[in-house]
Amino acid sequence: MKSKYQKTLIACYLGFITQAIAANFAPLLFLTFHRTYQISLGRIAFISTAFFFTQLLVDLFCAKYVDRIGYRRSVIASEVFSAAGLIGLAFLPSLPDPYVGILISVIIYAMGSGLIEVLVSPIVEACPFDNKDSVMSLLHSFYCWGSVGVILLSTIFFAIFGIENWRILACIWALIPLYNTFNFISCPIESLTEEGEGLSIRQLCHIPIFWIALILMVCAGASEISMAQWASAYVESALGISKSIGDIIGPCLFAVMMGMSRSFYGKYGENIDLMKFMIGSGALCLVCYLLSALAPLPFLNLVGCAVCGFSVGIMWPGTISIASKKIPLGGTAMFALLAMAGDLGGSVGPGIVGFVTQNANDNLKVGMLAGCVFPTVLVLSVLLLKRKRAEG
Repeated sequence: MKSKYQKTLIACYLGFITQAIAANFAPLLFLTFHRTYQISLGRIAFISTAFFFTQLLVDLFCAKYVDRIGYRRSVIASEVFSAAGLIGLAFLPSLPDPYVGILISVIIYAMGSGLIEVLVSPIVEACPFDNKDSVMSLLHSFYCWGSVGVILLSTIFFAIFGIENWRILACIWALIPLYNTFNFISCPIESLTEEGEGLSIRQLCHIPIFWIALILMVCAGASEISMAQWASAYVESALGISKSIGDIIGPCLFAVMMGMSRSFYGKYGENIDLMKFMIGSGALCLVCYLLSALAPLPFLNLVGCAVCGFSVGIMWPGTISIASKKIPLGGTAMFALLAMAGDLGGSVGPGIVGFVTQNANDNLKVGMLAGCVFPTVLVLSVLLLKRKRAEG
């Protein structure tokens, strides 16, 4: 019985790899867009904003409408949007205004990415696997490994064939969601709740533990993305290498450590208390932020940055697992709102760090010290969840 759901699991793995392609491929080309199409860096920066804002809108859409549309149709649409956006990225910059073409493509595959983010976790949660906490953690590790693969393989491609052939690579990456479309067409997909049984947004808002989970997701997203966005700066500072290489190594190092954390729990999670692991990870995350902000040696800044990837790895999938157990009728609305909270944290967190840094005469260490608030609240939220679990 469970073996037939392995195809579902593989499709979901590839779904997260697709999301990693959507999130990481275009940023590798930002300077190329700047030089080739004379697009200002300010407009280039808005591309990432458009990507994450589109995901937020899709999260809200999913909370209300996905149950009516159906999981299979929606997840197939996620792969189609992802492939269409990547192929569009290869051709739409030929429009009279290349920037408009790039933006349209990014918004299209961001729609696919947002659907993947909301749908893949509940699809796996609905499958009859044992020890779902571990399965969920391993599932989310594929986003990390996908990120590393996209960065490294794209860099190798550019080194061999030249970055001017990036359009070809965009089409090659589009083959993954195209292939995965057929996986989702044929694999078994179950529903978390029977039709009409899932809780509404209004009902969820009356459950205290749901609000704690939302706060935890915001802090998880903020802790992860705030550090990840400064990873290249720390690598550049610690190793004294060029910014272009730092941009590759920094995010890769962070993603590898985050993937190791999720894979570790995926393999050994059945013997580990999830709450204790999350509390330990949150405390480690706080130490990493303090190390990055206060350590006098650049090498220690680098260690803080890299190990932070390991510390935040369990937070997103762990929160989803806990919420699923405590609110079994949460349904799609719960998964969508949790994803939205994580995206919100990923959008707001780096902005807060940047704002504090700017007002401290561009002192990045002061900004990272301010970022300590995210793992601190995160640990307190997990402790509160643990207390609620004991009460329940």
